Formats: sequence, structure tokens, C-alpha cells
Amino acid sequence: MQSPAPKIATANDLAAIRDSARQCLALPHGQVREKILLCAGGGCIASGSLKVKAALERGLAERGLSGAVSVVETGCLGPCMAGPVLIMGKDRVFYQKVSEADVADILDGHVIGGKVVERLTWQEGPARTPVPLQSDISFFKRQTKIVLRNCGEIDPLSIDEYIGRDGYAALAKTLSSLTPDQVIEEVSTSGLKGRGGAGFPTAQKWKFARQSPGPVKYVLCNGDEGDPGAFMDRSVLEGDPHSVIEGMLVGGYAIGSSQGFVYVRAEYPLAVERLQYAIDVARSRGLLGSNILGSTYSFDLEIRMGSGAFVCGEETALMASIEGKRGEPRPRPPFPAQKGLWDKPTVLNNVETFANIPYILLNGGAAFAAYGAKASKGTKVFALAGAIHNTGLVEVPIGVSLREVVFDVGGGIPKGKAFKAAQIGGPSGGCIPEQHLDVSLDYDSLNQLGAIMGSGGLIVMDEDSCMVDVARFFLDFVQDESCGKCVPCREGTRRMLQIVQRICDGKGSLQDLDLLASMGQTIKCSSLCGLGQTAPNPVLSTMRHFRDEYVEHIVDKKCRAGVCRALITFEITDACTGCGACLRACPTKAITGEKKRKHCIDRKLCIQCGMCRNVCKFGAVHRE
Repeated sequence: MQSPAPKIATANDLAAIRDSARQCLALPHGQVREKILLCAGGGCIASGSLKVKAALERGLAERGLSGAVSVVETGCLGPCMAGPVLIMGKDRVFYQKVSEADVADILDGHVIGGKVVERLTWQEGPARTPVPLQSDISFFKRQTKIVLRNCGEIDPLSIDEYIGRDGYAALAKTLSSLTPDQVIEEVSTSGLKGRGGAGFPTAQKWKFARQSPGPVKYVLCNGDEGDPGAFMDRSVLEGDPHSVIEGMLVGGYAIGSSQGFVYVRAEYPLAVERLQYAIDVARSRGLLGSNILGSTYSFDLEIRMGSGAFVCGEETALMASIEGKRGEPRPRPPFPAQKGLWDKPTVLNNVETFANIPYILLNGGAAFAAYGAKASKGTKVFALAGAIHNTGLVEVPIGVSLREVVFDVGGGIPKGKAFKAAQIGGPSGGCIPEQHLDVSLDYDSLNQLGAIMGSGGLIVMDEDSCMVDVARFFLDFVQDESCGKCVPCREGTRRMLQIVQRICDGKGSLQDLDLLASMGQTIKCSSLCGLGQTAPNPVLSTMRHFRDEYVEHIVDKKCRAGVCRALITFEITDACTGCGACLRACPTKAITGEKKRKHCIDRKLCIQCGMCRNVCKFGAVHRE
């Protein structure tokens, strides 16, 4: 970590650092002839990127290149399935799945020899054609990066590198030439809506808080990202923490606040570490604290860690947690903009929302509004997961089709299987079926299909997914995460889960479908907070688009995807050679048979685990 540097007391100081940093970020510069940008996001670290960095530094030292080539740890580059990944800074060649054993080829072949190591490059199409340049890779070239503009480009621990890419310039512009009302007007022009899920206009929320009386107001950042498969906010905090700090500084100035809190779940230790370091450095450089950039504006930040309760993503529950109380929502009104944290006017936005603010203030609201759909402006970050080639983090203009995200950016479905549905918006969202692949990914269009934009989790499912089981999974999650304060959520989701589980077990009735629909609407209308109000969405949306699968489970006692164990039977066919692999793998001794003779399954003992089918090399185990 870098040592403290002199304070940035004025906008002129900031400009001087920016000019110097830009020269250092550019190549070539001085003795440095190459810069290797190595992803050090959570996913790539788990894949071994820090070992690759150590190997790179050893290799450079052995070749006498330590002063000529620098290795920079960056935030998430995006394609998590390809990690560890790196980019050669000079020619922007992208390398994937790099191991310690590959380092010598990269240094000798590329750095010294000037030749691309093709076996490590990205590959596209059925022929797996090498695509060396980052700018030519479909995953990257179809994205528009505003929130992720610095992730993968700078060292997240270097405030000077952030400043070199126009960091804190929006703050300087705000403090030197804009009134709070003008800041809010610029955000209003941008059309920015909250990216945490509800999609409430950001400027309107800020305006309400600014108009609320009182000398003490708070700005809160929600980094309590709890959706299964979601890692958008975590990646921004890990890869570009200063953008969030700057966004909160501007927000504090707009509403008249001098204190902010970032609420981050404790399961994000790397994000917390890098954010805390960024806060400490910004404070030591004079960008947090008193009289920022020589102005009369003072603002400071603190981190508050949550213990992982999903309900604390709801704004009033989050505030209760910061206050040291149990994380439970409270009725509204009064709304937080009027009476929030410690009963003071409070603005709460999520990480992605605040990361957009510096771009909007520096480039103008109209520039931001040039992206997106008619009523949904800007870009959206999605975490692609599930049955898709290119899992990872992507940012696209709001309004692109689901088809484009899944097939053009995500690379389509692996193993030639068919797309079945996409769960968008996490446990609070809904499923979008194949017939709606061309739906525009904007707030209004998704709502019409019974889904929501949510925070940006996007889980793709292929033909092997059972939609009844998917609904059961998400309902189990929200039922377990219910705080229990209100009866509709606490008891209603439990009862819905029991019914869906019964259907998965082949014990349901057609009357259960009407009961699920009725209960779902009641829970949506009567629950206290957003968790309960959206908890039935996965069930209601799957019943809407995949009702035939529910009927199939109930009437035919069949799960076409072969997921619901109670509805599966296994049979050994005449293709069996009597090798005994299935017999040895069966945990309940349900398989019997002599060597080199056809085996058979005792269905009374079979627990439908599928181990016999998994180990059979002859395709002799048939699943019904």
C-alpha cells in the first residue's frame, strides 16, 4: 500500500496530480515499457491470480526487467469464468486462465519476443478462433462502461491513478461552480434511478432530503448485497472504491449532509479492506474531512458492517442495524428522506447508484441520459451466472434485449443446450421465458412480465432446470431470510414454501395452484417491507410462464428436467455390461447383480440420487 502524500488543498492541486498521473498511466513512460494489468478481484484471487503475480515478479527479476515492466493489481475485469485474467497494457492483448506455468511464455514470448501467446487468448465461435485484442472480444466490445469505467484499468489502492482518470474532478466542479440545487437538477436531467432494485428516481430522493428541515442529515450507501449470484457492488467496492466515495461526497453536498456511512456485509472482507484504505487515504489527502478543496464544505465517511441478513438490504432495516438495533423494517411514512437514521433526514442509495454520480456531474446529465431506454436512462451492471458460457460482470445500456446479453455478451448456452429462462432481480425478481428473450431490459418492460430489474443478478437456466424447483429454491431463501416482524411475510412465505415443496414431491393438487396465486397476491399487498412484497414473485412468475410444468408435477407425477427426486425413477437397460460401477457407487445398496450380467435396481431402496447414472460409462442407466 502506498505511503501518505501531501494534502490536496485546492482544485489546482488536484489538477496537477491528475496531469502527472495521466503521464504515469500512459505507455510508454520513462523506463517503463510495459504494464501488465492483472485482475485481483475476488473471483480471480480465488483462481490464483496472486500466485500468478508473484510468478510474474520473480520472472521479471530473473530477466532483469523489474524496472521496465510493472505488474498492477486491478479490480474485476469481468469474465470470471476465465480467471486468472490479465491485459498487456501497451497493445491490450487479453490473456485468460493464466497459471504460474504460463508466466515464462508470456514474458519470453510477448514481453521480450513481441509475439502473442495464442493458446492463452480468448477464443470464440464453434471453431474456437483466437481473439487476442480486448477490443475485438464480443464480451467486451458490446459493453458500455460507466460504473465499471475504472475496474480493471487502475490499481484500486492508488488514489493518484483514480485522479489520473478524472477522479474527484466532479467533486471539484461541484464545489467550485454548482449550488446544491444545481447538482440535484443535473442528476434529474440524467434520469438516474436507484440501482438497488426499486428504481426510484435518485434526484427526487435527494430533493426530498434537501427540503427536509434540520441541521443534521445523513448519506448512506447500501453495500449489503445479498442476492444469490450477485456480486456487482462487491466488485465496484473492490475495484474502484474512490468512485463511491466521490459519489457520496457529491450527494452529501447536494442534501446538506456532513456525515456518511457505507453499510457493507462482513462476508466481503476484501471490499471492506480496500474501501477502508481508500477512505483513510482520501481523508489524509484532504478529500474527506473539513474544508474540502478549500471550500466551506465538510464531509466524512465511516464503514458499518452487517452480519449478512438479507432483510438489511431494505433501507429502514439497514438504518436500524447501523443504530445498533435488530435489523427490522419499520412502517412508512415517514420516509427516510424526512426521518431516517437516528430520526434525521437521510438519503440511501446503493453502490452502483453512487458510482454513476461522478460521471454525471463531470460530463453532464444529458450525456448520461443519451444511454438507455425512454424512461430508464444510463447503463446497468449485471452479474451473469448459471448456464451461460461467459459468466461474470457486464455493463450494458439499459434497454438492450435479454437475447443480446445472454447470447452476444454472455456467449450463449454451453453444450448446445436450449435456453429455458432467466431469473432476473434475485429472490425478489421473476423468471423470463424463451418466448420473451427479446424483452427490453428496462424497469417498465420487466415489470410487465412479472419480473424486476433488481440489483442486477441474472441467472440463466437451460433445459435441465425445473422451474418448480427454481421457485422452491428462491422461496426457501426469502422465507429463511424473513425477519419475522410481519405475519404475511413470516407465515405466508412459509405456507407457500410448504405447498411448492409438496408439488415437488409429487403430492400436490390442482387446487394448490389457485391457493398459491391467492396467497402470493395477499403477501405482496400486505407485507411491511420490500422483502415480503416481492417474496412471491418467483412463484407467481414461474406459474405464469411455466404453468404446464406445475400441472405436469401434479397430474403426471413427472419432472421433465429430472430435478425433483421424488418424481424420478432409474432403470438399468440391456446396455449394462455388468461392470459393477453402479453397484459400488450406490449409497443404499439398491443395486444388485453379478459380474458381467445385467444389474437391476430395487426401487424401494433407491433414493434417486443419480450416482448410478453418473458413474455408468455405457449409458445403461435410464432416467424416467
